[in-house]
This record gives sequence, structure tokens and C-alpha cells, in this order.
Amino acid sequence: MVIKMFRRQSRISSVLVVIMFIFGEHLVKSSPENDPYKTLGVSKSASQTEIKKAYKHLAREWHPDKNKDPGAEDMFIKITKSYEILSNEERRANFDRYGQMEDNQAFGHSQQQGYRSSFHNSFYFDESFFHFPKSRDFADSKYLLHHAQFNSDVLPDSYRRPYLIKVTSDWCFACIHIEPVWRESVQELEPLGVGIGIVDMGYERRLASQLGAHRTPSILGVVNGRFTFFHQAVVRENLRQFIEDLLPQRMVEKVTDKNYQSFLNGWQSENKPSVLLFDQVPIFPLMYKLTAFAFRDYVRFGYVDQGEKYNNPLLRRFNINTHAPTMLLFKEDTEKPADIIQARGMKRQIMDEFVSNNKFLRVPRLVNQQLFDELCPVKQFHRRRKYCVLLITGEDQAFVPGNEAFLQFATANSKEVLRFAYVYQRQQQPLCQALLQNHAVLSPQVVILERRSPAGKVMYRSVIGGWNGSEEDKHRLYEQLELLQRDPAYLTSDATLPELNNEMAPMFLIQWMNTAYDYFLQIYDDILYSNWREMMPILSLIFSALFILFGTVIIQAFSESGEDKPQKAKPRERPKAEEDDSSRPTTTSRPPKKDFVEVTELTDITYTSNLVKLRPGHINIVLVLSEASKNALLRKFAKEVFSFSGTQTLHFSFLNADKHRQWMPALLALTLDSAQGHSDDEESSDHTGYVLALNGYKKYFCLFRPVFTGDDASEASTAFDSSSSSSSSSSRRKSRSRSRSQTRSRSHSREDGSGSRRASSRATSLEVHHKLDRLGLWMERLMEGTLTRLRVHAWPSLDPAHGSAES
Repeated sequence: MVIKMFRRQSRISSVLVVIMFIFGEHLVKSSPENDPYKTLGVSKSASQTEIKKAYKHLAREWHPDKNKDPGAEDMFIKITKSYEILSNEERRANFDRYGQMEDNQAFGHSQQQGYRSSFHNSFYFDESFFHFPKSRDFADSKYLLHHAQFNSDVLPDSYRRPYLIKVTSDWCFACIHIEPVWRESVQELEPLGVGIGIVDMGYERRLASQLGAHRTPSILGVVNGRFTFFHQAVVRENLRQFIEDLLPQRMVEKVTDKNYQSFLNGWQSENKPSVLLFDQVPIFPLMYKLTAFAFRDYVRFGYVDQGEKYNNPLLRRFNINTHAPTMLLFKEDTEKPADIIQARGMKRQIMDEFVSNNKFLRVPRLVNQQLFDELCPVKQFHRRRKYCVLLITGEDQAFVPGNEAFLQFATANSKEVLRFAYVYQRQQQPLCQALLQNHAVLSPQVVILERRSPAGKVMYRSVIGGWNGSEEDKHRLYEQLELLQRDPAYLTSDATLPELNNEMAPMFLIQWMNTAYDYFLQIYDDILYSNWREMMPILSLIFSALFILFGTVIIQAFSESGEDKPQKAKPRERPKAEEDDSSRPTTTSRPPKKDFVEVTELTDITYTSNLVKLRPGHINIVLVLSEASKNALLRKFAKEVFSFSGTQTLHFSFLNADKHRQWMPALLALTLDSAQGHSDDEESSDHTGYVLALNGYKKYFCLFRPVFTGDDASEASTAFDSSSSSSSSSSRRKSRSRSRSQTRSRSHSREDGSGSRRASSRATSLEVHHKLDRLGLWMERLMEGTLTRLRVHAWPSLDPAHGSAES
């Protein structure tokens, strides 16, 4: 069975090949009627300017609205199709190469190549020969959109009417499936005012990418410059509902006999006329919604359901005929409509014309620059002169009679060349100051303006005497308007007007909320319906942000504390008794990050990392102590070096001399600078209180020898280096040393021993405590680099059995 089917398909394919071979010459050579060059009447070397000029001439001649010839529509379509081919460089090149007007160029190319073996890939069916349906009908050419046309025409126009756009391509079988429904929807929605567009993805990939369409068929709507894709079944009712959902909500207000008065009185706050539509259907007609969307910046729209019984008093009040839809337009007078229209078959064109002729109140208030530009537009020399009569008034109740009198005057003297308007002085101060020349005005004023120049310059004249609404004021204004029409030079003053404030602009918070709502709605729609290809940019952004966030956290977690940036800390308060030694300026040190000093012990484990293999540029400050003096010396050591603990290159440690007795003598014995004379240090067995600044990388150290205090303080050596001070400074140090000893002996009562040796232990503790009195000054000289450096070949080991440590 399978073999028979295969043989049958092979025979059919062979027959098709033979038929195409026989008629190939006929298919490759286009007939004159299918030649776009001959259709437009241009040569093959014609430029784009010549092609465009020929197309415009023929399009005007054969347009079906102007040419009543029965074949005008077909000829117009053929002209449009020819221009599409020749205006696109790629399609024109294909035609010049293969000689086909439609997409059967591949067939001609296959015949020139000798009918390649791959039958499926070498030709396409020719529509004129096999009558095979294509996804895009020839009559759809008038809806085709190009990238430049979309951005210049469709996007700006989408703020006045919605657009329904189909994205298709040639030989899209799914597109052929939805084509009947699409045509019915176009025939229904286009007369209502919905814009229709078709994008051919094969020729307009740039436009399809801008719309976000990556597959065919796709249907989307464009409203207010925003794209929304259609994701439901392609049914006419769904497409109609899709258009209704795209429109903003609450453009049309439901009006009844109870609230019609408040609706009509809304002209005072919104500065717009009001339109009421009376009809039998309970819901708002789509055509009325589209009209309201187009004129939402100028007119307020309401709808009255004639089928509701409680609206009967309203119908009788305005004498409404219930057999046909009726539209009433109200301006300042809410009791009597300014215009009325009634038609059994209400069409969109009739609605638009009715509303467009009544976009403004009789005397509108200038609330923004757009309204001012339409009421008093830029002057054009080929048109007759027109004038704007502007009343500058106030908002208080005292100005109401004058404003009503101005409205009565404008109603009685309405002419085509005159436009009446008013403005609140407090709301539009820059405009009023320019017209009144910065003069304070307590009463309303009337100013006559001529149409402005493109630069905003106007000729104007203020009516003498102001405006109170009296008959005398009306007569004076009427005379000046008559004089102005006879002599345009009557306007003697000139001024450049600033841009008006937008009084109707919503608050910033409301704008932000509306923008955020649209943004989240778009994200929800993308997440709910978009495929992975469309979601890749958003997912890439999310994962990039997460990677940066967690990467930063991990780096901070594993970074060394010594490499962190020091934060500013408040200077630590010190006792007044220590101000002489520790409160001196240390310009080379940084403020400490913490309120304590980290001091580690040098042991067999930490000795190599804290000294032998210390990083270049880093120094370890080591305090030598014993078990008996450990607590006292560590407290004093922390106080003296606290102001230097913010420096990143300094580390603080202590060495227990009871555990490592041989280390200090071994270090002093390895000192290379023997000429400095350290015999006293080497012979002494007690190194408690010594402080060493060890540079492990360069193998040198600086030595601090302690200060001894007590009764024999006169025999003590000086502070910290071989460069001792004079006798006067020695006596000052001795006196300060005694006073400190006396002061601190009253505050420290720690015991180092027990039993009968408590008193002597206290004296020893005080003496040990004062061994580090000059350590702060020594640290300052260390940071300045003025201390003597003692060099060694190698660092001694903490374990005397191993000799020197490896460098």
C-alpha cells in the first residue's frame, strides 16, 4: 500500500515537472500586462523619483473615487502593486533578475538552473497558472504598511483612533485559514473608524521587529502608541471585543433623568461642550465610543438609554424621537441644546462632522497652549484676517456678572472672523503680564488680538475703560470691533506671548500611577502570553541583576577585613591626665574603625604568617610581656596604640617571654647594627615592656625600651631611642612621671599575687604599667619613618631547637 502511494506521488511529481518545463517559457516571461515598468510607464533605468512621480500621476487618474470606469478599481490595484515592487529595491532586483511580478521568481530561477534535483526546493506554484490561494490577497495592498509610513502616520494617528494590524507572510497556511474572518472583521470595523493595517514580514522585517511580532499570523492593536497582541480565537466577535477593550475606560458617562443636570453643568469645570446620545440599545455603541475617543480632548460624552422607563421625563423634556438615534450638543446653556442631529442610520462620518463643528464653547477659557493655538492660530497671509477677543478676569464670585455679560455679547455678535475667549489672571499670569505690560489690574479688561506670527508675536489693543458688563461697555466694544474690521492698523501694540500653563494637567502622582499601571499591565501580558523568544530580554536582565547582587555579597563575605575601607568614627574621649602624651596630632594615621584594638599572640602557629611571611609594606607591632604583667601591659598597650589601629598596614601582637625566653636574646644577637651598642639589652634577662616594630619582608625592626618609674626614677634612661634629650627635658619627664605615678596609684588596685606579698605586688604592677608611658610618641616617630632600623639576616625561630626561621 505504501509502495503504491509512493509510486502515485512520483507520477504526479513527474507530470508536474513536465508541465512546468513545457510552460516554463510562458511563466518566466511576463506578459506586458504584468510588467510593472509598463504598467507605470517608466523604463527599467528609471530612478525612484521618476517611479514615484509616475505612480502619483496614475493613482490620481485611476482612483475609484474619481474615475467611474468599471475597470478603474482593478487598474488602481495593479498600479499600486507595481509601485510596491519597484519602490522596494530587493523586490525590484528580483523582478529584473527572474522576470516575475509575483513571488514565482524561484520557478524561473529553477528553469534557468536546469531544474535541480530537489523538486520541493526549486519552484513554487504560480498563482496565475494553478490558481492556488495565497495568504495575502491582491486587494489587501491598500492596507500594507511600511516602516516609515507606520512611524509617521499610524503611530501619531493611534491617539485619535485604534488600529488593528495583521502580520502575515507569503505562503502562510495559517494566515489563509483566518483570512475569511479577517475580511469580515475589516468590513465591519473600518466603517466605524478603526484603522486597518497589514504587515508583510517577508518584506518588512524591521517593522515586524518593532511591533514585537516574531511569528505569523499575528494580530495586534495599537492605541495611544502602545502595542497589544490578540491572543484569543480569531472570531469576529472576539476581534470586536478586543478593539473595545483597547479603548480607555469611562470615556462615555451613563446619563439618567437624575444626573443629567450635573453632567451638563460640567462644562464650567472641564471647559468642554457636552454631547448626549439617545438610543434604544442598553450598552454604549462601539461607534459612539470611537467618536468619544477621537474627540475626548474637546467634548464630554454621555449616553441615555431610551429603553429605561425612568428616563421618560428626560425624553419628554427635550422632545426626543424614540424611533431613531438622536444627538444633542450643549454648550453654556444647559436648558437648550446648541445643536441637534437625528438619523435612522447614524454613520461615523455624520458623528464626526457634527462634533467637529462644535468642539468649543461659545466663550471658552484658555486653559492650555493647545487650545490657544486652535482658537487663535498662527497667521497665514493667503487668508483673511481673523481676531480673538480676550477677556482677562478673575475667579471670584464678584466677576461672575461681568463674565456672563461678556458671554451674552459674544452670543449676539458671533462672526466667522471673531473668536471670543476668556482667561483667569491668577492662572495665566505670564500671558496677562505680557498683554497688560505688568500693570496691576483690579477690574476685568478686554484685549483684541490678531492672529499670531510663527514666533508668537501678536498685534493687540486694549479696550479703553475696562469691562464691567454694562450696556455702555458693550456699545464701546462693538464700535471698536467695527472700526477694526474697516482699518486693521487699529491694533497699535505688539508683544511676544509666552506659552500658557496647562491648567488641566493631572497631578504628578496620578500620572505616575497611570504609567505604572500601564507598565505592569504590559509585563503581565508579556509573561502570560509571550513565548520564550520574546521573554529572553527580560529573563536576561533579571538573571544579570541576580548575578551582580550575589556576586557582590560573596566578594564582601570573603574579603579580608583589613582591606575594607575605613569608616569615619568619632574620636574616642581620653582622660585629661593623658592629654600630654596621646592627644597629639597624628596626621599619618587613620581614624580607627572599632572601639577596641585586636591584639593576637605570637605562637608557633601564627609566627610564620604574622612575621616571616608578612606581606610587603606591612608592619607587626609586638609587645613583649610575662604572665605576671600580661593584663596591665595589654591594657596600657591598647590605650597607646588605639589611635593608630585604623591604619591598614599595622598589625598588633604580643609575645609571652615566659614561654619563649630565648627569642628576644636571639633576635638581639642577630642584629647587624652592632655599632649602635645594645650590650645592655643583650645582658638583661628581663625584656618585659619592650615593643618591636617588625618588618618581616625587609628584615628589620625598630625597638622601644620601656621607661622605669619609682624612687630611683632619676637613674632611669630616657624614652625610646639612642637620641636622648637634654637635662631640662629629662627633669620634665621625671616630674610628669612622678605625678602620673601618684595619680594612677589612686585609681588602680589590682593584685597580682595573694597573701602577704599583696603590697609589693601592687608596687610592681604600677611600675610595670608605666613602662609604656612613651609608647604613643614612639609610634608617631615610627609612622614618620624617623626611628633607627635594626637589620637581621633571618628571623629567629620561636623554638630554640630549630635556630633561625626561614625567610
